[in-house]
Amino acid sequence: MAGLIKREDIDEVRQRTDIKEVVDGYVTLKSAGVGSWKGLCPFHDERSPSFHVRPQMGSYHCFGCGEGGDVFSFIQKLDHTSFAETVEKLAARIGYELRYEDGGTGSRREDTGKRQRLLDAHKIASEFYRDQLLTPEAAVGRAFLQERGFDRAAAEHFGVGFAPQGWDGLLSHLTGKGFTLDELKLTGMFSVSSNNAGRLYDRFRGRLIWPIRGITGETVGFGARKLFEDDPGPKYLNTPETSLYKKSQVLYGIDLAKRDIAKTRQLVVVEGYTDVMACHLAGVGTAVATCGTAFGADHIKIARRLLSDDGTGGEVIFTFDGDAAGQKAALRAFEEDQRFNSQTYVAVGADGADPCELRQSAGDQAVQDLIATRRPLFEFAIKASFEQFDLSTGEGQMKALRHAAPIVANIRDVSLRSIYTRELSRWLGMQFVGEDQVVRAVAAAAKRAAGPPPGNQGNQGSQGHQGSQGNQASQSNRGNQGNRASQSDDRRRPGAGDQRRDWRKDDDGGAPSPSGQPQEPVAEAPRFSRPDPRDPVARMEREALEVVLQHPEFLDAAQWERFADSRFSVPAYAALHDAVRASGATSSSADVSSNWVERVRQEVPEVLRGFVSELAVTPLPAKDADALALYCRDILNRLSELRITRLKAEKLSALQRLDSSADPALFQQLNRELMELEMERRALRSD
Repeated sequence: MAGLIKREDIDEVRQRTDIKEVVDGYVTLKSAGVGSWKGLCPFHDERSPSFHVRPQMGSYHCFGCGEGGDVFSFIQKLDHTSFAETVEKLAARIGYELRYEDGGTGSRREDTGKRQRLLDAHKIASEFYRDQLLTPEAAVGRAFLQERGFDRAAAEHFGVGFAPQGWDGLLSHLTGKGFTLDELKLTGMFSVSSNNAGRLYDRFRGRLIWPIRGITGETVGFGARKLFEDDPGPKYLNTPETSLYKKSQVLYGIDLAKRDIAKTRQLVVVEGYTDVMACHLAGVGTAVATCGTAFGADHIKIARRLLSDDGTGGEVIFTFDGDAAGQKAALRAFEEDQRFNSQTYVAVGADGADPCELRQSAGDQAVQDLIATRRPLFEFAIKASFEQFDLSTGEGQMKALRHAAPIVANIRDVSLRSIYTRELSRWLGMQFVGEDQVVRAVAAAAKRAAGPPPGNQGNQGSQGHQGSQGNQASQSNRGNQGNRASQSDDRRRPGAGDQRRDWRKDDDGGAPSPSGQPQEPVAEAPRFSRPDPRDPVARMEREALEVVLQHPEFLDAAQWERFADSRFSVPAYAALHDAVRASGATSSSADVSSNWVERVRQEVPEVLRGFVSELAVTPLPAKDADALALYCRDILNRLSELRITRLKAEKLSALQRLDSSADPALFQQLNRELMELEMERRALRSD
């Protein structure tokens, strides 16, 4: 097992990485005050910017949807990478060499180096192919694109290139860049001659080339279409399986579509590279395609992560040709449908035209209309199962019923199964087969099904396909689309104006544990009631926490320690106060950095970690550095005065109840403490 990244290196990468520069690659940021930036949130649609970044603290937070965290969580959420992959990616960005814990150090570092060399080779190859598309030899390739409505700008956007017909054009180019033959053998871009002493030669020759990129945008393989009639090879040729390229785990166009998929919670699956291009250029930016394989379980895992596939919305739309092969592909998709919580649909163009053909013949609107007129995959699969039968005869209707009943029987949503049972009766015509026969046939098929019995659909997302036609259940189409819940509607800014009663687990915006491993489950996470936004004391406590998280240099350790004897009025704020103490907050040692915020975040209950990110980026009401210093000191002093007032009231009350003759020592102690509190108050006011 590869070693884990050392904790101090994780902290160093976090500290050295400018989160603003990283976020700038995704969001246009504008100044929002001293050390603060804001822009439109990349995690949800909005018109007014509510997404804030504080480079000094290495934190971001959206006051619209509640997403927040550090630079690691930002990349993880947008690029859908693991924690370790994210740290390695950012370390490479800043040129930092990571160290790994014992037990996997050398292996992990060596593997990382090999992977980077392969990625570098693919990047250079992609640039080589792209440049070759402009050569005279590539005229046939440019004509191919032009005939399908793709101009030079479109080709450049998708990175389309051309592989020259020679045997070693790319080979010579890459060896000239310093790559060894042993390295190039691992890329999948070359074949080995069987009759020439194992000599390498270019795998792709005389073909149009599409770079296949992973979700992070790095090229991991290529797809190639032949252009010349004398080419004896297949029409399409892809990179073979390599350490980078696993065809069951890549989707063409995912790097371009991922943000639109995450925002709209829609995924459109098309059949080819040109279909993806046509969809994106027509305004359907959620389109992707498989690469020489069917849409399978690994693809579904990718899709579910992007869709946030939790059963509260989202849709997957499959587009297929209208021919027999297209129908077969649609039925394969139906077999995998039950892995989704999102609604699933199928869209088939008029006369079986694919998106590329539709755009050629009828323009961009036709592609948009194709997606808009999708129909439920349930309906398509059921009808396709009996399409070959003559429904005008009793024999044909009975055969159709026998083929369709198992599909309907395994719809796990009982209500939908009942609906489609009635629909099946209607589709069959009921001239020879009555509704009662259909009901009995579906019930009998349900008993024969090898899969789990129909039940609560709430747990269906984790249950895989069972394999037989009788188990081709689907969980999609769970109700009217118009009634879908919006995730962003109930995720408001914690603090002022928030009407939810407590912080829940979905407020967490913090990064994973430093090791990249999942946090240990907790039996019952604590809940913290939200304060009344009209409460001036709660508001002051929040403002003090904002100051402490953003500018610990203004924090006097002794002053902060004294707050321990007069708890914050809001339990969540008290928990944050304790976390600041546990993080080593002193005016001399508290580092004003992203690691400071991360240390505090790791000390609070998980449910409050998103709130830490929010406090760390909330703009402070100061126009310049001098005003900022004045504001920070004033807030902390006001909170100290509030503490003094509370304690004085408690001690005066105790004095009034105390019989001085009965306990003269306690009487003197309370008077002494009152005098000390008054001296502390005067010292604050003299500052």
